[in-house]
Amino acid sequence: MSPLAIALIAIAALMVLLLLRMPVSFGLMLIGFAGATYLLTPSAALQLLSGDLFRQFTSYGLAVIPLFILMGQITFRAGISDRLYATAYKWIGSLPGGVAATTILASIGFSTVSGSNSATTATMGAVALPEMKKYGYSPALSGGSVAIGGTLGVLIPPSTALIIIAIQSEQSITRLFVAALIPGLIVGALLVITVLVLCRFKPELGPAGPKVPWGERLRSLGGVSEAVVLFALVIGGLYLGWFTPTEAGAVGAFGAIVIALARRQLTVASMWTAVVESLRISAMVVLLVAGAVVFGRFLSLTRLPFELADAIGAMDIPSTAIILMIIAIFLVGGALMDALGFLVIGIPIFFPLILTLGYDPIWFTVIITLVTTLGAVTPPVGVNVYIVSALDKSLDVLQVFKGTFVFYVPYAMSIALFIIFPGIIPTGS
Repeated sequence: MSPLAIALIAIAALMVLLLLRMPVSFGLMLIGFAGATYLLTPSAALQLLSGDLFRQFTSYGLAVIPLFILMGQITFRAGISDRLYATAYKWIGSLPGGVAATTILASIGFSTVSGSNSATTATMGAVALPEMKKYGYSPALSGGSVAIGGTLGVLIPPSTALIIIAIQSEQSITRLFVAALIPGLIVGALLVITVLVLCRFKPELGPAGPKVPWGERLRSLGGVSEAVVLFALVIGGLYLGWFTPTEAGAVGAFGAIVIALARRQLTVASMWTAVVESLRISAMVVLLVAGAVVFGRFLSLTRLPFELADAIGAMDIPSTAIILMIIAIFLVGGALMDALGFLVIGIPIFFPLILTLGYDPIWFTVIITLVTTLGAVTPPVGVNVYIVSALDKSLDVLQVFKGTFVFYVPYAMSIALFIIFPGIIPTGS
């Protein structure tokens, strides 16, 4: 049997395992090791893959993952999300749909210190859902705005997904963070505009809240100062070359602890919880990286990515059509399984093809991250939707999915905008 046939059978077997609910990381490692063993020998496969794993896990750069996760855990317990929401509400809460728009704005702010879509969704949902219920908001719009706001946690740096992709594809974490910031803010702005326009024509979906005096609005800006300072220190320090990504993660985690202590909102119990949660999430992410290493090495042995690149490159098809097909694959994949898991699977298959076609890898990474994270609010997986439904038992899953559909429009507009005008994404090349 040819190596290419083995690769295709292995990918099909992986999909079956994932449909049977095997964790993505275990599925990747199992299929990758079995395939490498078949192509080589058991001892050769063990030697090759153990060497790959050892080099990966002794890499200094991998320490960036638990550090940024710890920063997000500490900032959550420091009450930064509550203050971001309160500030945003005082500025736009009096508009029709203002509380839902506030939720998305606060999600943008929390994403700058979170790095996770599920953490952003859970945090903002706990704050925003009771407020929208109090003001008589449509359940679909309430749940949909929280779920869609959470998707920004993956796109806006510091993003755990971008860190994993950077490690897997040997790109600069700093350049990816810088490249993703403007697109993330553009997507967030379009989501806010969508809510305000929708409720302008259908105010019954999101009634206006009480007006807030200008003096109180200006005083509320102090509530965002901590998040702004922390974000500016971490991302600004990266951009200016003050820190490596790992050092930036350490600075961010330390800054979050200082803020929490200054606010007197960090107890021994909450610090312990933050550390335990950070370790749990980090272990999950690191296992995913391990699975990606094993599976990626197996694919390189079969030469599937390179054969795919050569075959498509020989076709008389415009490169734009090829990139659109790849985007469609990531869109469907993100809807059918965990978005981060599909990114890890898809990168070793399609990355060589993208390089062969001459596309900028930074641009491509931002695009597929944006496309795949939409899966967090797309049936049947839609993890953000299930989180929202779990936070408020009165919100049916179907209601929340219905509330997210209107936001597909700004997402589609964003993707089209970044494809037509790739210069919007600053790749530094």
